[in-house]
Amino acid sequence: MKRRTFIAGLGSAVAWPMVARAQQAVLPVIGFVQLGSADAAAGYVAAFRQGLSETGYVEGQNVTIEYHWLEGQFDRLPALMADLVRRRVALIATPNSTAAAIAAKAATTTIPIVFGVAEAVRFGLVTSLARPDGNATGVNGFNTELVAKRLGILHELVPKAVRVAVLFNPANVGSFLPDVEKAARAIGLQIHVLNATTSGEIDAAFATLTRERPDALFVSPDSFFGSRPVQITTLAARDRIPASYPNRYFVEDGGLMSYGESQTESFRQVGVYTGKILNGAKPADLPVVQSTKFELVINLKTAKALGLTVPESLLARADEVIE
Repeated sequence: MKRRTFIAGLGSAVAWPMVARAQQAVLPVIGFVQLGSADAAAGYVAAFRQGLSETGYVEGQNVTIEYHWLEGQFDRLPALMADLVRRRVALIATPNSTAAAIAAKAATTTIPIVFGVAEAVRFGLVTSLARPDGNATGVNGFNTELVAKRLGILHELVPKAVRVAVLFNPANVGSFLPDVEKAARAIGLQIHVLNATTSGEIDAAFATLTRERPDALFVSPDSFFGSRPVQITTLAARDRIPASYPNRYFVEDGGLMSYGESQTESFRQVGVYTGKILNGAKPADLPVVQSTKFELVINLKTAKALGLTVPESLLARADEVIE
């Protein structure tokens, strides 16, 4: 009897880790896809987790998050999305990446997608903001208006500017170069486009800036550029060129100014919608949320180094001034 009891107990001891592994294996898996870098987006990932927690999900306890950081390698998107679909992840989250959302939508019509993009209807991600009518929903920004606003603020900072260089990534299918050109014409600015898809090409673009000496620089919204904030702001400081950036972390790294939607709030909302879908909601029943919180951040130390006087009216409108 003792031997049988021991064997039975041993069987339970062996079975318990197997049960624990099985329980862990059935946790829903979120494929979290970003074209930027983990370092640049660390704070935003925390906001995504916060949104998840608001709906009852905690990473490692009742949900698994697979992080995929592509650092501007747009060509990896199709294979990555195909792999996530093949493994039947519970959901694909693409906050702050129009290109990733487009790739996810092309890869599956069944797995839920929660995005953070600009112009969701324009890129065919949803039928309408109020009625997504498909497997995708999330947060929508209006890049056309943001581009015009950023150029206007840059012109306030550098009122004598006439020629503006635009750092642009032609590999980004979610780019808005025509909007930049249209907004520039409206306020009398001449645009010179500098293409860059690699770190080396960013260096080459700034070498062109050094030769041609435009009056200011406009950095296009782009996940690859977002993964290289130190490189870009360091080069802008070296060449003493006033620059406008799409995200606040450029300004925190020494850039002059940024204006754009609050990525912290956008990532949090993507997390909230992710949790709601994991709880049973259908993407088609969740209206796309429109961005309502925008941030103007100005670095006074950088402005002083460039010999710029920031207008009091602009300082009064700033959400944060770095001194």
